Amino acid sequence: MAWATILDYDSGMEKRFPNGNLLRLVTGDITSIPADAIVNAANSALAGGGGVDGAIHRAGGPSIMRELDRIRASAGGCPTGSAVATAAGALPARWVFHAVGPVYRDGRRGEAELLASCYRTCLALAEERKAATISFPSISTGAYGYPIEEAAPIALREISAHLESGTGSVREALVVLFSKSDYEIYGLALAGLGGEQLE
Repeated sequence: MAWATILDYDSGMEKRFPNGNLLRLVTGDITSIPADAIVNAANSALAGGGGVDGAIHRAGGPSIMRELDRIRASAGGCPTGSAVATAAGALPARWVFHAVGPVYRDGRRGEAELLASCYRTCLALAEERKAATISFPSISTGAYGYPIEEAAPIALREISAHLESGTGSVREALVVLFSKSDYEIYGLALAGLGGEQLE
């Protein structure tokens, strides 16, 4: 899917890689933006919740939770730093990747590696399914308390490394930020990676 359908969203920052792959930041509602795969900031019980998780279940409908019920019945949940895949229900996507980010305590309990693992796992799930486009929220920076100034560089570094490799199906990644202030923090982090402000 192309991002041409998101004209109602602020999409003023991007990084294009030499291989043509694209990383873009926008503000908006992740449940309204078309992508092959949408990443959900889930909990380890895969039981739904607030924030992005609640919004995805409301917009996607009950079929997503029915699939998660089956996953819970067989696997018992999802460990922190990992993710599971379901179909996307009524969302403008084919799949939802339910990623379990770390609860932030003091930054010295492996939180950074667990957060990075969420992004790597979701990108691996996208490659397994030959997805060309994927959208991410800012994982763990809501109720889980991860400082967004620390989380943004981790997220963008992992996504950038994958796109830069250019070896798989993923060609475009979108990071969808809920607020303008979050967008500005991610924008500064992306600028540090060589991202460009669009006119």
